[in-house]
Amino acid sequence: MSYSSSAADLHYPMEVVDLPSCSVSPFCWEGIRMPVPLGKLVFFTSVMTSGGCALVYYLVQKTFSRASYYQLALEQLHSHSEALEALGTPLNIHYLQLTDKYNFVDIADAQLKIPVSGSRSAGHLYVISSRDGPFNRWHLQEVLLELKDGQQIPMFKLREENGDEVNKE
Repeated sequence: MSYSSSAADLHYPMEVVDLPSCSVSPFCWEGIRMPVPLGKLVFFTSVMTSGGCALVYYLVQKTFSRASYYQLALEQLHSHSEALEALGTPLNIHYLQLTDKYNFVDIADAQLKIPVSGSRSAGHLYVISSRDGPFNRWHLQEVLLELKDGQQIPMFKLREENGDEVNKE
């Protein structure tokens, strides 16, 4: 053990340690300084986490927009003249609010609230769909457009008695 010769360090012993060279130690990387400052670590971790969350959000939205219950509802909207006239052109379909409790999908039932807007008005397209089993086709039960002013435009309703479709125009 050796002691420092400076006046400030007279009472503190300093130990001289010979560090192994990088060729001997498996935990040594030449050219990389360790440790990373905590601030940088927190910053880069938060950037990666935020990017991952944004990617998951985008992929969930994409999955919903490709589902047949979603596509069937949009077909009803595009073919309904009264709804298109009330919304105006061009028609914009917006992302679903994933935190909205109305949006619900399970094996046999799907219920969505799709935000839509046009040059004249905006609102939500309410969709209820079902299917008989996990690998069967989705069938619309009801499609309703509710505008921001409270006006409701029924676009499609499946009759319960015999399963006939009733298109409302």
